[in-house]
Amino acid sequence: MKRIIYSIAALFLVFSLSSCGYNSMVKLDEQVQSQWAQVQNVYQRRADLIPNLVNTVKGAANFEKETLTQVIEARAKATSVQVDPTKLTPESIEKFQAAQGQLSQALGRLLVVTENYPDLKANANFQELQAQIEGTENRITVERQKFNEVTQEYNSKIRSFPNNLTAGIFGFQKKGYFAADAASQKAPTVQF
Repeated sequence: MKRIIYSIAALFLVFSLSSCGYNSMVKLDEQVQSQWAQVQNVYQRRADLIPNLVNTVKGAANFEKETLTQVIEARAKATSVQVDPTKLTPESIEKFQAAQGQLSQALGRLLVVTENYPDLKANANFQELQAQIEGTENRITVERQKFNEVTQEYNSKIRSFPNNLTAGIFGFQKKGYFAADAASQKAPTVQF
């Protein structure tokens, strides 16, 4: 009789552990890490385009050297910030996002300053690089959105009952999200 009770208890334990959510948490964690890799991929594409853009712009006579230096320095800083995909904390993502934001601002200043150089604006290489950078910025937005979606699914899974018990036992931690820059919360003033 004891054997039957122990067998039933063992079967119950096996079935209850199989539905504890561990495997689905692993799957979601892998999706978050995979999507993070895709986010890094599109940021790397942008970083790879910048040297070509800078070299094309350097050819313009009397171009503002300070603007080029800012872009080069921002690129160096952005590519030096590395985030461990297994530790996607809000702080690490914020640090990564801040470095990438500085690069975006420097690129924006560079593209605004080029408006003063009609020969540069007419340069086919410059136009192609500018279009590629604009397309890459759109890709970055899409991939960040996808990252936030898979992260939300993962975070919801590990925080809901009874999965939160399994998550706590096996060390599944909440992941961070990409958030809007603080400066984007303030509406720009338009004056005519």
